[in-house]
Amino acid sequence: MSDLSVSGWRRFMAKDALAERAAAVALLGAGIGLVASFMLSIESFVLAKNNHAQLSCDINAAISCASVARHWSATLLGFPNSLIGLVTLPVIVTITVALLARVRFPRWFMIGAQLGAVAGLLFAGWMFYMSINVIGVLCPWCLTLDVGMILVGYGLTRYNVMAQVWGGPSWRRFIDKGFDTLLMAVCLVGLAIVVIPKLFV
Repeated sequence: MSDLSVSGWRRFMAKDALAERAAAVALLGAGIGLVASFMLSIESFVLAKNNHAQLSCDINAAISCASVARHWSATLLGFPNSLIGLVTLPVIVTITVALLARVRFPRWFMIGAQLGAVAGLLFAGWMFYMSINVIGVLCPWCLTLDVGMILVGYGLTRYNVMAQVWGGPSWRRFIDKGFDTLLMAVCLVGLAIVVIPKLFV
């Protein structure tokens, strides 16, 4: 095998490894989000039985799952928003596990998964906005879900660009330079900056 062929093969394997790492990050995020959705669902049922119940994640006046769960935005479709996560996040878990097993889905399927991840991230962002600016209270499990969705969005986007599912050379350069990782870090640090002062209210 020529040196050129060896070099090309190494680049291909390195690219494949990076794509698998991205899928692993998405899997981690989906797992975190699924746990948070499960806990939020349990607490929603507790509040359904007793609207004045004290939940385990009610820390102080500024950090309280119950206060957020009682707001209309927590049941946007007529049932707890967390149930959406219980239905959709196992799908992401299944997809990412398959990707790690080197299953290659059709392009249309991965684009659909990407759109679903973006929709979930936007919905989580909207709920975070409502918590901060409208309700004025933060929910620990909601924040955990936010972290999970950021990881899902980051990992799945990175995988799809590297696998050439979508995005042109400009997107690939964006990822190659690590700007997507920087953006994810900024989002996570931003969450921490908002949350930490609330712990000492």
